[in-house]
Amino acid sequence: MNVISRDASNYSYVNARVRSRWAALFGEEEYDKLTRMGPSEIARFMEETEYGPEVNALGSRYTGVDLIEYALNRNLGRHFEDLLEWSQGTLYALISRYLRKFDAWNAKTALRGVYSETDSTVIKDDFIHAGEFDESLLTRLQECKTVEEVVETLEGTLFGEPLQEALGDYEETGSLVPLENAVDWTFYDNLLRGLNAATESGTREFVKFLQAEVDFRNVRNAFRLARSGGNIDPADYYIKGGRLFEANELSSLVDNRDELVARLRGSRYGDELGPALETLESTESLIGFEHALDGALLGYADHLSHVFPLSVCPVLAFILAKEREVDNIRAIARGREVGLSQEEIERELVIL
Repeated sequence: MNVISRDASNYSYVNARVRSRWAALFGEEEYDKLTRMGPSEIARFMEETEYGPEVNALGSRYTGVDLIEYALNRNLGRHFEDLLEWSQGTLYALISRYLRKFDAWNAKTALRGVYSETDSTVIKDDFIHAGEFDESLLTRLQECKTVEEVVETLEGTLFGEPLQEALGDYEETGSLVPLENAVDWTFYDNLLRGLNAATESGTREFVKFLQAEVDFRNVRNAFRLARSGGNIDPADYYIKGGRLFEANELSSLVDNRDELVARLRGSRYGDELGPALETLESTESLIGFEHALDGALLGYADHLSHVFPLSVCPVLAFILAKEREVDNIRAIARGREVGLSQEEIERELVIL
């Protein structure tokens, strides 16, 4: 993608609009209320918030957790479509490039839906309309009957060739992991391609943000591999483009967790990762560490948005924060549905 001239970008306008959206994000008070409610009460609460249009539109078809899930996804798509509608020039190009992450989401949603024999209408409602996949492609994906058919339908997209290459591993193992990993690796690999050497100010700031996200994803994968104890080559899960690790270096660190922790403490992300590493050392909980890692990335994104206020960074930080809000509400609704206590649910939340 050729990056468009910064002269056409409207950073001040878009970031002012984003600040108003930040103000509507849920805080600790709203989360405290939600953790005390059942699914139906949560849906009614959401109806009185900025999720109201989506809850009302879907209320005749779904109830309870299903209504909450689909309203969250539709709301997410609406917000990100607004970002693109407001943006011009380089800013538009950078946001649209980043929002391809929802093409990755939709590809994995189709794979998971077919794999678990989910009804096609449920798959459709789980799509997030914020990437570059058009309605025709999403319709064809929801109508697929087999995993192989999903892979064939995605031929000609960004993910087509990598999925074809991973199909053999799927057929051999019966696990979606090789296919999902191919989707994630491809997204990040293409996200940074052609940008690392960019000198334009707006693009440099975009690259800094993406490098951090890749680093944090590699950290997550490294700890998952270290904890798995399996005979897995970390290079297969390594994502290029970050600044912390090389593939061969990560492979050796996976086998020495203490050295990996020390390396992270001394890195450029040490301040943000400190609480996450303390969580890991004090509880030995990988899930708790991953939640703390998500919080650290949110904190670093927020830091960049203040360091570079007239850049794409505030927009990207909002995207992450909005995704996290949706994940938090989803976790609360699912937790209440299965009878988790308020304390158990609160451990699943990541609040900036």
